[in-house]
Amino acid sequence: MQFLEKNITVSKDDLDQLNHVNNVRYVQWVQDIAEAHWLKNATKDILANYYWVLVSHHIEYKGEALLHDNLHVKTYVSKSEGISSIRHVEITNTRTKKLICTSKTKWCFMSVASKKPVRIPNEITTLFD
Repeated sequence: MQFLEKNITVSKDDLDQLNHVNNVRYVQWVQDIAEAHWLKNATKDILANYYWVLVSHHIEYKGEALLHDNLHVKTYVSKSEGISSIRHVEITNTRTKKLICTSKTKWCFMSVASKKPVRIPNEITTLFD
């Protein structure tokens, strides 16, 4: 399984009225790392011919993150078959090592030419093995 990982430092813009990271920000981080993982692995030819659309998103909040916390964000694809793929994201506080958020998203593989779902070819599946 191929992972993409990055670190984030919580800024004031990430906070809600309770001075915790806003739930919408977690969703944005999940989206951002999924896109970064795709762009890192896909060739120019693949990017010219295919894209993903989000089908469903489940996010579970397990703890809080506060201003200046350093967070470790990790993503991986657990399953790709047919026209869909399942992606996971885990967000952990780097100081406490506490898992604070998990996400499981289902994506549909799309053709740029037809704008319709297409079967995921092996060349795409192997990008994330």
